[in-house]
Amino acid sequence: MASKTRSSGNKKQTAKAPQRAKVKAAKAKAAKPAKVAKVAKVAKVAKVAKVAKVAKVAKVARPMFEKVAFTMFSVTDPMRARAFYENVLGLTRGLASPDGTWTEYDLPGGGCLALFRHPDPAFARGPGGASVALEVADLDALNQRLQATGVVYQGGMIHGPRCRMSNILDSEGNALILHQLANK
Repeated sequence: MASKTRSSGNKKQTAKAPQRAKVKAAKAKAAKPAKVAKVAKVAKVAKVAKVAKVAKVAKVARPMFEKVAFTMFSVTDPMRARAFYENVLGLTRGLASPDGTWTEYDLPGGGCLALFRHPDPAFARGPGGASVALEVADLDALNQRLQATGVVYQGGMIHGPRCRMSNILDSEGNALILHQLANK
């Protein structure tokens, strides 16, 4: 009988072994998401720290851009364009190449309007790809003068909450906005 007890005792131990292995596996499986969550949290903290470090460096570094250097219009006939800007709009020519490839007009309140005729027609951009707004003192008087010279207008006067604007085309087809603040 002693051998039976032993064998039955061994059977009990043997029967409990798979159950203990299942419990151990279940505990390990339950611990795995917690471990994954901890690793994810550590990774997130590291990422936040890295982003904060980059942001701190960005605040210290000088901005990449300081101001608009100039606004440039493409022109196909630089002499005709110069006549428009000088004779019709009354701007004074600044730096300019003799053949008209490059012409600058420094504006009274700052800024520069440049006209460019690409020397290689294969790379030349067509007119009309941009527009520039010019601040004016008396929009009504300027519109009267420009209409008398035959300047092409695109639509009527635009009334904004703080300004009025007229849209015109230069001799090359580039869009110009004549802008007057409401308090003027």
